[in-house]
Amino acid sequence: MSDVVDSTLPRRQLGRYLREGREAMGLTIVEAAALLQWGKSTLHRLERGQSDRVRIVDIRELCTIYGFDEPMTTAMLGLAQQAAVKSWWHEFGDLIPENFSVYMGLEASARRLTTFQPDLVPGLLQTFDYAWVLFQNVYPEANDAEISARVKVRMTRQALITRSAQPTSLQVLLGETVVRRMIGSRTVMAAQLRSLADSTARPNITIRVVPFSAGMPTGEQTGPFVILGFDSDGKGKSVDPTVVYAEGFTGDMYSEKTHIVERYAAAFDRMRNAAFDEAESRSLLRQAAKEYAT
Repeated sequence: MSDVVDSTLPRRQLGRYLREGREAMGLTIVEAAALLQWGKSTLHRLERGQSDRVRIVDIRELCTIYGFDEPMTTAMLGLAQQAAVKSWWHEFGDLIPENFSVYMGLEASARRLTTFQPDLVPGLLQTFDYAWVLFQNVYPEANDAEISARVKVRMTRQALITRSAQPTSLQVLLGETVVRRMIGSRTVMAAQLRSLADSTARPNITIRVVPFSAGMPTGEQTGPFVILGFDSDGKGKSVDPTVVYAEGFTGDMYSEKTHIVERYAAAFDRMRNAAFDEAESRSLLRQAAKEYAT
C-alpha cells in the first residue's frame, strides 16, 4: 500500500475530525489503531487524508470508539462517502446534516482567506448585532437563546483573524451593496461599518470596496466565494491544495480542481483591479457610517 495517495477535501476533513476525536479521548495513535486491530500506519494515513480506501464500517467503528454523537457520526459517514471527489456540491441535508458546518472546519485550518462578498459583510467581520439580525431572519421561529448561541459561534470564529499568534490572513472585496443595504437599523449599520474600517488597522486584514461605478468587471455574476490557502512545507509547497468555497442558497460548492480555483482567482483579480484602493475604501466605510449615524 502506497504511503502517498491523491487526497481530497472530504478525505482530509474526515481525517482531521477523526484525529481531533482521538486526541479528545486521550488515545495515542498506536492505542486507537490497536482497538481496530490496525497497524499504526493505517490510522496515520487515514488521519492525514491519504488512505487509499475509506470503509464506512471502519469510520462507524471509530466514531463509536471516540464517543461521537449521532449528528457527528452522520457527518463523518457523509464525508467518508464523498472521499473520492475533488469537486463537491454539498446540498443541505444530503449525506451531511445541515447543522454540521464543513466550511468551519476547513476555515479553521486555512492560513489565507481571499473572499468576494457582493451583498453581506463576511461572517468573520460581522458585529454581534449585524449577525443577530441575519440569524433572526434565517430562523424566524427561533427564540432569543437559540439566536444568541448561533451568534456566539460566529463571534468565536473571529479569533482566527484577531488572535495574536499567527492570525489568518484575510483579503476581502466587498460589493458597494454591502455598504448601502441596511441590515437591521441605521445604528446597527453605523457600528458595522465603523468596525470594518477599524479592522483594516490589523496587518493581516485588507478590505476594498468594488463601487457601483465599476459595473460588472467579470462580465458575469460569480456570487460570494472564498479561496482558502493552507500552510506550506519547508520547500514552499502548499501542504494541502487550495480550495474554492462558493455559497449557494440550497447548497455549497467545494472544489480543489486547478482550473476552477484559477478561474475564481482570475475573477477576484479583475474585481480587485476595479475596486477602490484600501485608503479610499476605508474612507468610504467611515463616511457611510457617519451617514447612517445621523
